[in-house]
Amino acid sequence: MSGARRKARKRAVEVLYEAELRGISVPEVIERRHAQPQPPINEFTERLATAVDERRERTDELLDEYAIGWTLERMPVVDRNILRMGAYELLWDENIPDGVAISEAVAVAKELSTEDSPTFINGLLSRLMENKATLAL
Repeated sequence: MSGARRKARKRAVEVLYEAELRGISVPEVIERRHAQPQPPINEFTERLATAVDERRERTDELLDEYAIGWTLERMPVVDRNILRMGAYELLWDENIPDGVAISEAVAVAKELSTEDSPTFINGLLSRLMENKATLAL
């Protein structure tokens, strides 16, 4: 997977994170990013953040259900948004192979989150993948 794609995914997580932290919508964050010259927001980032946001309710239900020993509210905000992105790509983006969706989410977690986050994210997304046939509705 190209470095540009990973950077775009990282930026999508930043958009989702900012929206959640500020209590504003993802489209508002995207609009604000377009108004700033740096860092630029590319089409892949915008599409991914928007698609993740559109599936957020269902994604959150699944993450809450499949997270062992954690509620969605207890997860760090950055992890929650990395998981949302990974779950979206895993369950609903037919252009992204399952393994890529998981490994990219884990790679973003290594860059943006805590030492324990990549293992947690890998485990939770792997559980979703095992049940993908019944979840991707």
